[in-house]
Order: sequence, then C-alpha cells, then structure tokens
Amino acid sequence: MDMGLRGKKALVLASSRGLGKAVAAQLVLEGADVMLASRSEDKLAAVKEELISLGGGGRVEYVATDVTRKEDIAALIQATAEQFGQIDILVNNSGGPPSGTFESLTDEDWERAFELNMLSYVRLIRGVLPHMKVSGGHIVNIASTSVKQPIPGLILSNTFRTGVFGLAKTLSQELAPYGILINTVSPGRIATDRIRELDTARAEQSGVSEDEIADQFRKEIPLGRYGQPEEFAKAVVFLLSGANTYITGTSLIVDGGMVRAL
Repeated sequence: MDMGLRGKKALVLASSRGLGKAVAAQLVLEGADVMLASRSEDKLAAVKEELISLGGGGRVEYVATDVTRKEDIAALIQATAEQFGQIDILVNNSGGPPSGTFESLTDEDWERAFELNMLSYVRLIRGVLPHMKVSGGHIVNIASTSVKQPIPGLILSNTFRTGVFGLAKTLSQELAPYGILINTVSPGRIATDRIRELDTARAEQSGVSEDEIADQFRKEIPLGRYGQPEEFAKAVVFLLSGANTYITGTSLIVDGGMVRAL
C-alpha cells in the first residue's frame, strides 16, 4: 500500500528514544521529512544519523526543545516551517510523569505534569494550525491505556492522558472543516525505557525482581508478550498517512489486548 507520505513534512516530539524515535523512523522509511525534538541535543544528533542511514530518502533535522517552555515550542515550530516550508504532520509525545498516589504528590508535581503532558500538546497543536489550515494535516497525540482503564499508582498520567483524549475528541470536530484529522494512540506494555523504569519501580516497591513483574504483566496480555516500538509506530503512521482519510477523533489502543474496557 502506498501510504502517501513521501515528501510530507512531519514534526515528532520526544523522538530521541522510545516510541517517538520509533514513529520518526517509520516516517523516514516512508519518505517523509522529519523534524526531531527532545531536550538532549547529543541524543538527537545521534538519532538523526541513525535515521538517515535507513535510506528512506527523506530529510531529518532536529531542534533541542524543552516542551514545558512555550518559548522553546515557538522556536521549534518556526524552525520546522523554515526548514521544510510546511508542516503536514504533528506527533505529540512526552515523557511520562512520575508515579505516586494522590496524597504523595505536591502542587508542584501536578503543575509540572500539566505543563509536560497536557499544556505542551495544546501549545504544539496551536502552533501548527496556521500551517495545516492551508492544505489539511494529520495529528496524533500519544497517550496511554489509562484513557480507557486507570493504572494504579499513576494518578498524574491517568488524569492528564485522559484530558489529552478529551482535547483531541473536541478538536476533531473543530478542525474537520480544514481537512485536519486528529487522533489519540495509546500504548500498553511496549518494550521501551519508560516501561522498564516503571517495572523497576514496581519491583522495588513489591520486593520482587523486575523479571517477575514483567512475567505478571505478560500473563495479563492475551498475546503473551510486550509489544515492540516498531509495532506501535506502524499503527501511528497509518493514522498519519494518506491511507487514513476518514478516521478522526478516535482513540486507538495498541496493547496486545490487555485492556478489558470496551
């Protein structure tokens, strides 16, 4: 299938590792030009070279960006538009907030999580709209399975990831007249550094090994294993591609069947 991505201009957040990097790689393989963004310039430079070596033919650039700073987001949008002349695709992504229970978290914890996991998405969407309103576009917000089923010990993620879905659902109606499709894609247990960190923390709290924690989760996944970043990325890239012309406002769960909610 021709995904219709060759020559498209994409901005992918938190793309120096994990899910963001995997999505950027799939876009490059499809011939899109990709702007990478994360806080670490050194990691971005290494990822740029790695993605270019894939041979997809698209350009790869990067801008070191702290998405909790509105000045950084404005500079990123400007740099992307100047480098590529257009922005057709936005992949909103951010690192997960810290774990904790309601009573263990401070106002500062809530404020930081809001800026990182909610307000950054709002600002980035606002920034790309003048470009996408000209000829349409695709936006995917990466969230979490907590949009369907809250995860114990992750109240910050449960709150703000659900808010991201509410934002996208509302915007799907407001942006449809401009030919802009916006969707939410939520990973389950995908084998990334973030999941390993969560498994390690849970193991320490439970007094068991990390392998035992992983085994417990695998038993809850009908497919019997953690997903790979590339598997998640392919689902995201379909929604970003020219093959998707009629899906907007939806929430796609990529979890191997783990979530039991309808």
